[in-house]
Amino acid sequence: MACPAPVISTKKALEEADEIRVHLDDGAPRENVSRFAKNRGYKVDEIQDETGNWLLTITNSNSTGATAEAKSLSSDCVILITSNCFGSGPEEFGSLLMKNFIHSLLETSIKPTRMIFLNSGIFLTTEGSDVLESLNKLSGLGVEILSCGLCLDYFGRKEHLRVGSTTNMLVIAEELLGSERVIRL
Repeated sequence: MACPAPVISTKKALEEADEIRVHLDDGAPRENVSRFAKNRGYKVDEIQDETGNWLLTITNSNSTGATAEAKSLSSDCVILITSNCFGSGPEEFGSLLMKNFIHSLLETSIKPTRMIFLNSGIFLTTEGSDVLESLNKLSGLGVEILSCGLCLDYFGRKEHLRVGSTTNMLVIAEELLGSERVIRL
């Protein structure tokens, strides 16, 4: 499975059982699943088989049977997305990373309060975007989706907005300054 599918599958399985066994390739899949489980308070036993793959036994070490979240995150969080790509590097890979990030937000236990899209980030909220379905689901879960009206006008995409609403720089400034946490992508 491609990233982040192994972690998402593990998360879903852990929601239904106190102990699971996961077969993984060596490298990033094993490291990501192991770190995910440990960060949430699970006990992880790892055994490498004769083919070089790994068997992870993940056990809930919390006596109440509830999953422990390692970190308490603020619910007042704004994600500022200023590009349709995540990070710097090849555009095709940056687009894939952004798609995986937005899709992964559906699997997090804590959601951002708002997502603000600026500059070429508005292409993610307009017709033809690969992430419209995920953004619509996030909106349905209470995440406010805001796209810069000036940016939509500049790129000729105002009539093509398909998720969320149009906003302006004053509202964006107030949201960024008034939020407990801002994460910029």
